[in-house]
Parts: sequence; C-alpha cells; structure tokens
Amino acid sequence: MKKLLLAFVYTALLAGANPALAGGEDILQLRTGDMKKLVVHGTPVATSSAAFDLEDGAGKGTLEDYRGKYVLLNFWATWCAPCRKEMPELDALQKELGGDDFEVLTIATGRNSPEGIKKFFAEAGVSNLPRHQDPKQTLASQMGVFGLPITVIIDPEGREIARMRGDANWHSDSAVAIIKTLIGDGAEG
Repeated sequence: MKKLLLAFVYTALLAGANPALAGGEDILQLRTGDMKKLVVHGTPVATSSAAFDLEDGAGKGTLEDYRGKYVLLNFWATWCAPCRKEMPELDALQKELGGDDFEVLTIATGRNSPEGIKKFFAEAGVSNLPRHQDPKQTLASQMGVFGLPITVIIDPEGREIARMRGDANWHSDSAVAIIKTLIGDGAEG
C-alpha cells in the first residue's frame, strides 16, 4: 500500500511540474505499450543549434527552422534494424498529423549515403518523411544521442520535452493520442 501511495504522489508531482500538458490532459497518462518508454522531462531541456544537411543537397538546416510547432525528431541510420522497423510508423504518423502544428523530422546520423537513404525509404515504403543527414554526428552528439534510434519530442519554443531510446510504434493509439494532446486536438485515437 505504501508503494502504491508513493507511486501516486510521485506521478502527481511529475504531473504538476510537467511542461507537456496541453488541453488539460497529461501525456504521462496516455503512455501505453511502447510509449511507456517515453521519458517526459519535468523541465524542458535546451536543444542544439548545430546544422544538419537538408535532403538532396538543398543546403543546411537547424532545429530553429522548426520553431512554432511540435517536432518529433528521430535520429536513425540505414544500417539500424530497429530503425527499419519503426520508420513506416513514423511515416504514417507524419501522414496523419503532420502540418502547421506538428512535424516528424528524421535525420540520418553518421555514415549514410543519399542513395542508401533513398533505397532504405523505398524498401520501407516511406514517402512522407525528409531524408536529412547529420554525417559528422554533430547534432546527434550535441543532443546526447548514443545508440539508435533515439526520438526526441521538441516543443514549439524549441525545447526538448520528452525522449525515447529504442524503436517504438509511433502510429499506435497511444502515440497518436500523445501528439494530438500536445497539439491541442484532443486525445481520441
């Protein structure tokens, strides 16, 4: 009983300090299945200003370019088996919810040729995600990415509010409800 009470108090404290509340509903309560691995920060964390390569040689970009919307930032690589598993789910999430308030941003980190990325996306059936790259792992390093995949949720002010290590079903009812809650569309799956 004491453990249950402590767990309730801890959850209440986290909910009170949680910046990731939207529409009056706490995203901590929406985490089921794979989303239980999502670590929601009590205080937003600064992100990096390091540049990454935009797809097809279109220049450089930074996370600052995405200010004003929630971003689900996924670090991945063509050689990463769990990345291959989750990429179609990220693609489906972007197709369903991507827009002015939310975007899935995928960045291949390390050695990934543009041709290899195109092949990976074609084989995985991905058509709604960008093929950006961080070849020298500057952004990934500054964001504390060790191991792949790593997915970070960034708020409209450009701050990290949650992080997940490992692959997940990003188009599950729980994941969709979390994103809808963040962007203020309610939590219906």
